[in-house]
Amino acid sequence: MEEATYLESLELMSKQLKAVSDPNRLKLLACLKKGEVCACDFVDVLKISQPAVSQQLKKLKEAGILIERPEGTWKHYRFNDPLPPYIQAIIDELEEISIIKCNC
Repeated sequence: MEEATYLESLELMSKQLKAVSDPNRLKLLACLKKGEVCACDFVDVLKISQPAVSQQLKKLKEAGILIERPEGTWKHYRFNDPLPPYIQAIIDELEEISIIKCNC
């Protein structure tokens, strides 16, 4: 691997590990273990405002861990595929959080 490519992969790894180092973001990942979830469903789980949820989701998306799909006024999120093994291992360790899905 070329040095520039190696350094880029280290930067990405650092960004991804920082993204999963927050308890609220880990809760979001635990909610996504069953599949795609609408952003509005995370508000009740995290007990924080919708803008705050969006900021947490944005960090996971920017790290390449999540992808979004717009639907109407809401965005739906799911895991990017494939995920690096070190991120998948963290997700595998999380206990799934069940959520009540909205009808948006």
